[in-house]
Parts: sequence; structure tokens; C-alpha cells
Amino acid sequence: MRPFVSVVVPTYNRLYPLAELLESLNRQTYHYFEVIVVNDGGERVDDIVALYPELRVHLIHCRDNVGHVEARNIGVKAAKGELIMLCDDDDILLPCHIEQMVAEIADVDFVYSDVEIFHYRIENGQRIPTDRFLFAYEYDREAMRKFSTYVPSGSLYRKSIHDHLGYFDPNVHHYWDWDFFLRVSDAFRIKRVAVASVLYAFSNDGDNLSRQMSDKRQMYLNRLSEKHGLGNLPIKNFWLLLDEPEVKKRRAESKIVWDGTPMISRLWRLKHV
Repeated sequence: MRPFVSVVVPTYNRLYPLAELLESLNRQTYHYFEVIVVNDGGERVDDIVALYPELRVHLIHCRDNVGHVEARNIGVKAAKGELIMLCDDDDILLPCHIEQMVAEIADVDFVYSDVEIFHYRIENGQRIPTDRFLFAYEYDREAMRKFSTYVPSGSLYRKSIHDHLGYFDPNVHHYWDWDFFLRVSDAFRIKRVAVASVLYAFSNDGDNLSRQMSDKRQMYLNRLSEKHGLGNLPIKNFWLLLDEPEVKKRRAESKIVWDGTPMISRLWRLKHV
């Protein structure tokens, strides 16, 4: 039987990117899934969701802004699927993605794919890709303790993992995904899927959770390090880290499936056509 998948999407005031993600989910070749959108105290997104009646969407509105980590926990707890797929509201899943990941998880507990990082400019609310970078690295559990090459968007795992490990840890905030990956790797079977079927948005203007620097980031990194015994992990520029020898030697080949065209949503067509 086909496993039922719950795609968990926290969102906060990113209407056009969220519409692009829903568009990408509507194009999936695998259809046995629900989408749990957790609006983290932001602008209402009911009208965006209503543009995609074909999708099974469970929309949860948080009265207050609880933070992106706790928003994910809320979504996972509401999930009906035996499999959980995580996705940020500004990333895109290519049409083959869910089907590919469901097939790959058959003999393991947790799968993640390679991604293409894309930079973009915005024209009339539409993200236009300007360049792209393949983010594909061999899975090396010990090396992952020094630098994480896990991108949570599009990753798929068995919901039962939470019965053993609990939920995502808001105390490490920016590093919730690295923390979860390390916890999972201690007790469960993990597989990297060598297909770049996720598009990871990276704006030069800083409209991306992973680029929002703060004075507290080092504090959260220290908490992560103490939790897992990782030693001294100073904050470094992401792009400079990718050029370090230990990271470069882990670069891997991957199947490219994106043709480079932007994801045109129904919201954009409604507003501009």
C-alpha cells in the first residue's frame, strides 16, 4: 500500500513564496499526501490555500508568533501521515520529489536529498532565478558533526521517530535541523538520495531564515555543541565553509532535474495576468 505523507510547512508573512511551494506540491507525481501549513502568527494565508483546492491542506493558525521550530512541532503533532516531509515555505519541491523519496525510504527510516541552491531577484512578486549551485555531499556521519550538509526541506522520515526522540528542540533555534539529524543518526538508518529535486531559496537581500544573523547565533551553536559534544564550533561564513578542504572532499555527483524555469503560482497569475 502507498504510505500517506504529511508535508509540514511553517510559514510567516511570505505569501508569494508559499504560493510557489503550493504550486510545486500540486504538480507532484505522487498524490497520497496532505499539507499541514502552520501560520506562525503572520498574515492570514486562507486565500492562498484556497487557490489550490486539489491539495489536502490542514491550515493551522497560531495566535502568537511561536517561532519556526515550535511551529514545526505543532505541524508534526497534527500530522496524520506515517511519513513526515519537512519543507520551508520559500523552498520548492520538483514534481518527482515525493514519489522518489517514498521509494527510497522503503529500507531505511530517514532520507534526505541533494538540493540546488538558487539566488533570485523579485519582479512583480515573482522570484526569478539568477544563478544556481548544486549542494551535494556524501553522507559521512562523523563529518556531519563538524559541518552539516543536511538540508531539511524535502527530507522524509517515519513519524514514529518522534516517539523515540521527542520533537524538534527550540533551545538550539537556528540549529534545530542539525540537532535533529544528529539525534536521528544515533539510532536510525539514514540515506542520502543523490537527486537534486529540491530548490533551496537563497536571497541576496537576506529574506531567508538561514541568513538572518544575530548576536544569539553563537549562543545557539554553543548549546548544540554542548548537547552533542562537538567541541569548539565558531560561526563561519557559509560559502567560505564550502571551500574548506574537509568539506570540498565530500562533494558528490547528483542527478539534476530542474530545467531552470521559475515556479509560476496561481497567486501570481491571479494578480498579474
